[in-house]
Amino acid sequence: MTEKTFAELKDTARKVRRLTLKAIFDAKSGHPSGSLSCIDILTYLYSKVLTSGDKFILSKGHACPAWYATLAKMGEIPEEELSTLRKLDSRLQGHPSPQLPQVVTPTGSLGQGFAVACGIALGYKHLKSPSKVYVLLGDGELQEGIVWESARIAGVAALGNLNAIIDYNGFSSDDRVLGLEPLADKWRAFGWHVLQVDGHNFGELEYTFNVFKKGSIKPQVIIARTVKGKGISYMEGRPEWHGSLVLSRKELNTALAELN
Repeated sequence: MTEKTFAELKDTARKVRRLTLKAIFDAKSGHPSGSLSCIDILTYLYSKVLTSGDKFILSKGHACPAWYATLAKMGEIPEEELSTLRKLDSRLQGHPSPQLPQVVTPTGSLGQGFAVACGIALGYKHLKSPSKVYVLLGDGELQEGIVWESARIAGVAALGNLNAIIDYNGFSSDDRVLGLEPLADKWRAFGWHVLQVDGHNFGELEYTFNVFKKGSIKPQVIIARTVKGKGISYMEGRPEWHGSLVLSRKELNTALAELN
């Protein structure tokens, strides 16, 4: 991919960040920093990877403002609908709901979306379908037992049509995520092909997804190191911006100015 195209992706991600923050501000609630950390991943997935037959599941469902904003930027939902985030009767709830056609499964309880992704990939394998399954997890989510139970099943079943991406920003809702390392070795022990990248570098993301497209008998996991609150100086690396707060007009304006 050319440097021009990478620049275009970076600009798209910048616009998605702006849309995400505006939606959270209008909702008066949400999870800003964990949404911002995965936007480059979502931008690349929806711009360059996903095809009509593939499935995507946002297992870290609390980051759905970033997903909704990505869908809006890609023309899959109206941009003005983002202002209905977390409103009664809206399709854009605080965690993904099947009211929105792009949602394969609701993902409120962490780890549940990953388990469903493994099940869909297993079904595709039995059907000999060419479709692939992509699932985005948070690192705090990896503390759920269902993730490792599902990872073991996927490894034993050799689900080469499954690609998991970990938004490894290093924080959960209260503080740093502890006890995950050696993370790559753990996934390898469960029979996965492991790649580690900078989750904000489109060149590195391109390489990892191209490796997956070449095919393997193993499922693939991308450990994408990211920055919580990426792009906003007063949010980066600060766990208090995970959620359970109201974004003020001044804070929104400061963030939007930094994203100009």
